[in-house]
Amino acid sequence: MSLLVLALPPGPPGPSGSYAFATSHDGQTLAAHGGAAAALLPPAGRGVEVVAVVPAAQLSWHRVDLPRGVGPRSPRLRATLAGLLEDRLLDEPEQLHFALDPDARGGGPAWVAVCRRDWLAAHLRALDAARRPAGRIVPELSPHAGTLRLLVTGEPERAQVLMSGTAVPGGAQALPLGPGTLALLRAATAHDGEAPEAELLAEPAVAALAEQTLDRPVTLVPPAARLLAASRSPWNLAQFELARTGTAWAGRRAGAAWREFLHAPRWRPARWGVALLLLAHLVGLNLWAWRTQDELAARRAQVQAALTQTFPQVKVVVDAPVQMAREVAALRRSTGAASGRDLEPMLSAFAQSAGDQPAPAAIEFTAGELRLKGVQLLATGLTDMQTQLRPLGYRLQAEADGAVLREGVAP
Repeated sequence: MSLLVLALPPGPPGPSGSYAFATSHDGQTLAAHGGAAAALLPPAGRGVEVVAVVPAAQLSWHRVDLPRGVGPRSPRLRATLAGLLEDRLLDEPEQLHFALDPDARGGGPAWVAVCRRDWLAAHLRALDAARRPAGRIVPELSPHAGTLRLLVTGEPERAQVLMSGTAVPGGAQALPLGPGTLALLRAATAHDGEAPEAELLAEPAVAALAEQTLDRPVTLVPPAARLLAASRSPWNLAQFELARTGTAWAGRRAGAAWREFLHAPRWRPARWGVALLLLAHLVGLNLWAWRTQDELAARRAQVQAALTQTFPQVKVVVDAPVQMAREVAALRRSTGAASGRDLEPMLSAFAQSAGDQPAPAAIEFTAGELRLKGVQLLATGLTDMQTQLRPLGYRLQAEADGAVLREGVAP
């Protein structure tokens, strides 16, 4: 499954609105990127997952402690989040969209992402109308534990710094790039008078400004690469009333999970493990097949040896069982011994199994088949006789005018 990642613009959707996009065949490397109106974006047919990226400036992040018994699947979750955040929000909770931390558990702390519901829903409807429905919604920036990360984006006239890390108040923030923002960050994160180590990134358009303002070299990150990296976020903001459900969405999620497993670096140990497991099974099957072939060859040699030792005149063995049966039949004929296909053994076997049954009115015999006229066999009697005759190598069958005894069932 390929990937189409779209950056939602901060304004409302419109005919002239443009979406920055990036495409990938494996979710790890860029295939194409650019910007276009919703109807002119790359097609998103079957086998394409569409991921919408919410700009950092459109989101606010809040840390809450979930009550016990209220988890991600709780029907009271949204009402609980609205109650926990009511004093921290500038807008009414009914106007906002909430999304819960993917690692949240009832009775523990969790991050909550908040944005305007009408803005997000309008963009989702526009993408649906353009036949580019977003299966997942991810944040451009999300809180993370660890080293402070500063990412400078935008244009030189409207540059922003996206901050995330343990030291950032609120977990993740998007602020205008300037001396005031840096002073605020330094005051909030300094420890013992020293600023913490930070990972500094910048888009090419604002790289020079970032180095001048931060007075440190920065690592260049193209906007399309940032979109692709954001698509790998564990967050999915499509929750509550904006959740995507149904068979089609489930299929897209399954395809995305399969693509992630095939190509994501974090799944590389698991892929190696699966490959080694399959290789071990393949080697084991081959060893088992070779052993089975050796056993079959040994048994075949034993059968051939039994034939040539019993009948030394047989020089060439083609089909040992058939040749053995032929030689035994020839030996029986030469000695005049009766075989199981002859009349006397078949009559004797029938008589032993028949017990008190009346004698047949007539007998017809051909080699290996004995027809007994005028014999009436009840169902229970027939079953008992068949049970007795089967170990002797005979098959008994009732007919309208009698019974038929045939040779041919191996004991």
